[in-house]
Amino acid sequence: MNVLAPPRFRLTMEVVFDLVCPWCFLGTRRLRRTLRSRPDVAADLIWRPFLLNPDAPGDAGFRKSGAADRTRRLQATLTDLGRSEGVPFRFDLIARIPSSVDAHRLVRFAARRGAAGEVVDRLFLAHFAEGLDIGDHATLASIGAEAGLERLTLRRFLAADAEMEAVHAENLRAHRLGINGVPCFVVAGRHAIAGAQEPEVLQRLLDVAIAETA
Repeated sequence: MNVLAPPRFRLTMEVVFDLVCPWCFLGTRRLRRTLRSRPDVAADLIWRPFLLNPDAPGDAGFRKSGAADRTRRLQATLTDLGRSEGVPFRFDLIARIPSSVDAHRLVRFAARRGAAGEVVDRLFLAHFAEGLDIGDHATLASIGAEAGLERLTLRRFLAADAEMEAVHAENLRAHRLGINGVPCFVVAGRHAIAGAQEPEVLQRLLDVAIAETA
């Protein structure tokens, strides 16, 4: 295939995710790798919030869990899987797990300016690789500014309640659609798959959607 040729298929893909979910970080990186390998597909990504813990107490819950050994094994597995996708998990740096509502509000703000994809990845890196508090408005404004958004405008946006109801409404919509695990990828509004799937699986999902539009 000529990689310089324009894409032949345009698909809408909804990515239902949470920014404090390590599997979502891994899954979105695998999705990006899948799309890079498919120059025939132009994917319009729509980032949909799913709130795993909207009322997070703040402390890193995995440090208080009675299943500490299981948690450490899971983190080791995620760390190994992440290396192949360029995901530098540093669970030891995570001091608290904040509510992700404001971070999702930032993603919606960025989407209107064509920067949602970059902001999503920067938010994941901030939380999982740098141990930054993505519930803090100053941190969120800095992350947005790194993606080219205007910092002062962001601070004003975050200080207000803009997009708060929309984030909660999107979360409720996901639950009503029967989505109970993330990440979940929905292609063309009808083909869905959950989990941090390998690129080969995502490729087949794209092919099924393309076959219906061909």
